[in-house]
Amino acid sequence: MEKQNKLIVYQVLPRLFGNNNNYCVNNGSLETNGCGKFNDFTPKALGEIKKLGVTHIWYTGIIEHATQTDYSAYGIQRDHPAVVKGKAGSPYAIKDYYDVDPDLATHVEKRMHEFEELVKRTHKEGLKVIIDFVPNHVARQYHSDVQPADIAELGADDNQTLSFSPYNNYYYIPQTEFKGQFDLKAGGDTPYKEYPAKATGNNRFDASPNINDWYET
Repeated sequence: MEKQNKLIVYQVLPRLFGNNNNYCVNNGSLETNGCGKFNDFTPKALGEIKKLGVTHIWYTGIIEHATQTDYSAYGIQRDHPAVVKGKAGSPYAIKDYYDVDPDLATHVEKRMHEFEELVKRTHKEGLKVIIDFVPNHVARQYHSDVQPADIAELGADDNQTLSFSPYNNYYYIPQTEFKGQFDLKAGGDTPYKEYPAKATGNNRFDASPNINDWYET
């Protein structure tokens, strides 16, 4: 393969790229620790990345995922803190396949527009855009508030009496309540409830995952 035909990918977490806060605290909130934004990828910043010989930018953590930050004022359902890892959450615990992470928006209500503008700026600099997700790897409280009207909510039509069905969206532990081996309240108003319990993202097929499991999915 000739050098000019090579694909050179620059992977970046936008929440880190533009965050210039030098005084972050352990387990701090969004207000305390800050967060990079879509708008931090200015034409100048993208141009400097292009100078590295990069052909593609892999923006990681774009799709909306579970978080402990409250965005209910914007019509986004809150996540129970017991099933969110860290304040920011895991970028692969997808909460809404049809939306983008509000943490990354300067104006939350315009978050999709800001992402679309980022894509345009990236393309204008001659770079290709990559975003990623893990199919079926979703937050325990997955809920889309912007999905098309003709699309059923994930799991809405599942037969929860079956551990597995090719027609289900989730794997279940039938007739068993979720009993994670960690604090199920974790600062929430009430303990986290899930019935029947679902299998975890790391294939734990019982109702009692521990903190070393991917219990957030």
